[in-house]
Amino acid sequence: MRGDIGGSVGATIKLFPCDLCRSRVLAMKSTNNACIRIGCLYHIPRGAAFPGPYMKAGESTKATTKSKFVQDCVKLAYGYDSNVVKESRFAGVPALSGTGACRLFAEFQRRFYPDSQMFLPMPTWSNHNDIWRDSEVCTSTYRYYDPDTKGLQFQALMKDIKNASDHSFFLLHPCAHNPTGVDPNYEQWKEISHLFKMKNHFPFFDMAYQGIASGDLERDATAIRIFLEDGHLLGCAQSFSKNMGLYGHRVGCISIVSRDEKQAAAIKSQLQQIVRAMYSSSPLHGPLLVSTILNDADLKALWEEDIKVMVDRMIRMRIELRRNLEQLNSSANWEHITKQVGMFYFSGLSPKEVDRLQRDFHIYMTNDGRISMAGVTSSNVEYLASAIHEVTKV
Repeated sequence: MRGDIGGSVGATIKLFPCDLCRSRVLAMKSTNNACIRIGCLYHIPRGAAFPGPYMKAGESTKATTKSKFVQDCVKLAYGYDSNVVKESRFAGVPALSGTGACRLFAEFQRRFYPDSQMFLPMPTWSNHNDIWRDSEVCTSTYRYYDPDTKGLQFQALMKDIKNASDHSFFLLHPCAHNPTGVDPNYEQWKEISHLFKMKNHFPFFDMAYQGIASGDLERDATAIRIFLEDGHLLGCAQSFSKNMGLYGHRVGCISIVSRDEKQAAAIKSQLQQIVRAMYSSSPLHGPLLVSTILNDADLKALWEEDIKVMVDRMIRMRIELRRNLEQLNSSANWEHITKQVGMFYFSGLSPKEVDRLQRDFHIYMTNDGRISMAGVTSSNVEYLASAIHEVTKV
C-alpha cells in the first residue's frame, strides 16, 4: 500500500532556494522600514504600475476572437514588410510570456535535436539555465560580459562562437541584455551574423525587452533583422510583460523561421503538440489585447509614445545617478551607468556590498548587483547614489 505524500514522498522533499528576484521580494516584505525597491518591474514615479492609457482603450475596444496574434507578433519582430511574413515561412504559437516561449523551444530542441546543447551568454537571465536544465538539454556558455570594463567582451565572444561545433544552438539577447544592459552595436551584430552563417549555427533570440533599450520598437529589432537579411533560419521568444505591462497576463509568442511554408506547417504542428501536453492552450484575453493594440493605428501610437516616455525617464535616471556619484568624488569609474541600456544597470557591486545596502540603507536589488532603473526616481536617486558611495568607498 502506498504511503501518503506527506508521510513518505513528502519527507524527501527539501526547500528549494529562492532565485535572485524572489529572494529580494521576500526580503522587502519582511521589513516595515521605508525602502527603495530596485528589483524587477517598472512603475511610474507616482508608484502606479505600467501600462498606460492605451491599454484601457484597448480593453474597451471590441476585440475579435479571430485574432491573428502570432502573425502580429512576428510582424513586430521580423518587420511588417518581411519576406518571412509575406511568404508564411514562420511557425509560431502563443506562449505563456517569454518564459513559456523559451520553455517550448527548449522542449522542441530536446525532441528533435537530442544530441545538441544550448550555448548561453555569461551571464544571462538566471531562469535560462533552469529552463534548459528542466528540459534535459545540456547547456554551455560563451563569454559576453567583461567585469573589468563592465562592457562587452567582443573578441572573446567571437572566439567562442568560432570554436563551438558547427550547427550549434546559441541563445542571444537582441536588445537590453538581461542582466548586464550591454548590447553589441550594429557592426558587431553584422560580424556575429556573418560568423554564425559560416558555422551554420542556429540563433535563438529571447526578446523580452523590445522597445525598452532605445525607446524605438524598430531599432530594438535590428539584430534580428540583420540575421534575417543574411538568410538565417532562427527562433524568437517574445514577451509583452515589460513593454506592454502585461506581466500578470503571461502574454508571449514563440516563432521559428523556416525554409518554406511546408516546413513551417510541420514545425507548427509539433509546437502545438508540445503545448497540448504541457498546458493545453493559452489564455485568450491578453493576446486579444495585444492584437487589438497592434492593429489599431491610434492605440499603437499611444503605446509607442508610452514606451518612449518610460525609456527616456530611465535614461534620465542613469544620467542623474552617475552625476550624483561623481559629485561625491567617488574613486570609482561610473561611465558604465550611462553606457549600459535598457531596464537594468549591472552595477558591479559585490554580494557583500548588496547585503550592506539592504541592511543599512534598506535598498533592495538582486544579489548579483543588478539594479532595475525602473525603480530609480528623482526623489530617491540622490539617496541611492549616497548609499552606493558609502558601501564602495575604499
